[in-house]
Amino acid sequence: MKIKYLISIVGPTAIGKTALSIKLAKYFKTEIISADSRQFYKEMKIGTAVPSSEELSQIKHHFIHHKSIEDNYNVGAFEKEVIQRLDSLFKTHNVVVMAGGSGLYIDAVTKGLDYFPEIDASVREGLNKRLKTEGLHSLQNQLKELDIDSYNKIAIDNPHRVIRALEICIGTGKTYSSFLNKEKVKRNFNVITIGLTADRETIYNRINKRVDILLHNGLLNEVKGLKTKQHFNALNTVGYKELFKHLNGEWTLDLAISETKKNTRRFAKRQLTWFKKDKSILWFDHTTDSTTIIEKLKNKFKT
Repeated sequence: MKIKYLISIVGPTAIGKTALSIKLAKYFKTEIISADSRQFYKEMKIGTAVPSSEELSQIKHHFIHHKSIEDNYNVGAFEKEVIQRLDSLFKTHNVVVMAGGSGLYIDAVTKGLDYFPEIDASVREGLNKRLKTEGLHSLQNQLKELDIDSYNKIAIDNPHRVIRALEICIGTGKTYSSFLNKEKVKRNFNVITIGLTADRETIYNRINKRVDILLHNGLLNEVKGLKTKQHFNALNTVGYKELFKHLNGEWTLDLAISETKKNTRRFAKRQLTWFKKDKSILWFDHTTDSTTIIEKLKNKFKT
């Protein structure tokens, strides 16, 4: 049986993953899996920088706008659905391309998820109430006391991540970090991961330009249309949460835009920190010609 390959393209936001994924998919005559955890949601068309209609028409994409922000969807469900889809795609393709910047979702597909025990729902409910009454800082301090390793490693400004780690600590009496990095599942396909990067100034300039383009394309109007739904977790996303603060009268538009750019730059930094942990990634400068990358891939297929 011929070996099947999943080519995973990673890197910080606005670095050019979509363009490269389309070039590779065209060359290998295959399809693309999106691993961007916000491009799943059909209500978030502009702010998530989904591939354009022209790009989507060139190559078949999967897991874009297939869910609603009101759906209960998580990384575990994504892993299960992607593996099922890959089983189907590999019946007719030897290579499938996956592209995205959501490290946890990418790792779920390529390495499998860490196992966590079921926790009583009341624990999370209590933490969510504390988030509203005491604020995120209180939860961050508790996590620091209970599990300093997780405090130092997770996206500490993301309430969902903090609550998830605390939920495990409180519900099991063990640290969240103690459940991580156990032996992972063995996939029936090989994974080759390509990373795109650039110097920090270039990444930041591309991000600033991306935000300006999204605003020009109508991001503010999109966020206005979602104002009554801003409580959904999916909308606790850079570009949306800042503009909600403007629409709620807390910030000026200029401040919301500058904060969006700043928080997107911070997000890109966290992305790179996450991906740099994986020593198997083949890194390329974002200006590298796709033919060079294709030749490198073909050589990897032979080994």
